Amino acid sequence: MNKGFIAVIALSVGAAAGYWAPKQSASESSAEMGGESQPLYWVAPMDPNFKRDKPGLSPMGMDLVPVYPEDLAGGDSPGMISIQSEVVNNLGVRTEPVIFSPMQERLSTVGYLGFDQEQLVDVHSRVSGWVETLAVNTEGEAVEKGQLLYEIYSPELVNAQEEYLAALQSGNRYLRRASESKLKSLGADESIFEKLKSGKQSFNRLPVYAPQSGYVSQLNVRQGMFIKPASKLMRIGPLQQIWATAELFERQAGQVSVGDQAEMRLDFLPGKSWRGKVDYIYPALDQKTRTLKVRLRFENPDLQLKPDMFARIEIETSATKPVLNVPASALIKTGSQERIVVDMGEGRYKSVEVTSGQQMNGRVAIEQGLYPQDRVVVSAQFMLDSESSISSDFLRMTPPKMGRIEEVWVAAQIRSVDQENRSVVLKHGEIAEWKQPGMVMEVPVDPALDMNVFANQQNLQVLLNGGDMTDLKLTDYVVPRPKAPGSLPGGAM
Repeated sequence: MNKGFIAVIALSVGAAAGYWAPKQSASESSAEMGGESQPLYWVAPMDPNFKRDKPGLSPMGMDLVPVYPEDLAGGDSPGMISIQSEVVNNLGVRTEPVIFSPMQERLSTVGYLGFDQEQLVDVHSRVSGWVETLAVNTEGEAVEKGQLLYEIYSPELVNAQEEYLAALQSGNRYLRRASESKLKSLGADESIFEKLKSGKQSFNRLPVYAPQSGYVSQLNVRQGMFIKPASKLMRIGPLQQIWATAELFERQAGQVSVGDQAEMRLDFLPGKSWRGKVDYIYPALDQKTRTLKVRLRFENPDLQLKPDMFARIEIETSATKPVLNVPASALIKTGSQERIVVDMGEGRYKSVEVTSGQQMNGRVAIEQGLYPQDRVVVSAQFMLDSESSISSDFLRMTPPKMGRIEEVWVAAQIRSVDQENRSVVLKHGEIAEWKQPGMVMEVPVDPALDMNVFANQQNLQVLLNGGDMTDLKLTDYVVPRPKAPGSLPGGAM
């Protein structure tokens, strides 16, 4: 058997033994004092769903642990467990605060470079004829605007020139304009008219010049070739600006937006990066790869970026609105439920049911189940959850008054501030605890709070006091952080 695997099992057994030792000692001492407390059943240390009516071994070979009535009582609430500080250290329990901040993701992907297709130009002949001279011989050749591309001999062009010369000699300006328009429609350059006027004779070969500067990406013609208007002779594209086409997984499709900033690196030039932005998001997923194509635009003034290069791209998504969020490692997912172990203070822990939202940059948004002042367990949470879930109802116990929930946290936006009357008009989200939809309303501010903190269009998490929205008052608040990492800032907390 692998030695590392044996060591892991040994450490797990040791940790479990240290974790359960205080409870067994307490039960034994209770029995010694004459108490009648007897185990209700035995469970596996690593699987609370494995229950037996007598001692034995779990499927992992560990001793089953007795569960007493006082264990199910849970202390302050069902599912609450208490652990001594030395056991917490042995288990390596670490906690982090719930924070209220915008969330932002950095998506890593790969892509390929290509020409800016909006600036690509295809070169076609407007008449049939023979290519007498070809000035561009290879793909990738650089050309300047107005540079000679090829010369063509076309009987149709020769006849059009003769008609123009006849119109000049006739002196009929209408006939001259018609013949001049015909020559232009056949692709004759402006310079040919001055030559015809001065030479008084037609030319067998007419030149064709580059419509723009760039590089020849396709070359489909050779000298002496017979060409027709339907033939695409060459394609010319500039490289001062270049496109990168990247692919994102289907689950990332909703996180990226047009205008998001991006950073690109290429293997051929380590240590250098290019800044660009998302230019277009394709409307459909690829049926085979189930990925979404995204087009990015990058400036290329020094022409170091070449088409078909392989690129590594990181897209910085737009920041979301401020939301409650925790490290993703704190979230425990089962087949039908999501849970988080909350540090209740003084060595007490409880598993609570939560509803998670988007996951970005190692953090996950929590839509229901947590409050801004909470701390969550991010290490050794599975063992704590195993014990707490034996008797937990997974619900947060908010102290009620006269059968009502008096205080709730809710996301809100300040619409106006009345310093004189110490009140704010805010737009808040749905308050499920009070069965109230989102609305805009005026709320008095607690005298202990500083009114200068509030500003128009400010996003906050506010604590409203006044169960069922009667005698309502704003008693606390949390200001969103600019970034997700870090500790939680607060108002009066």
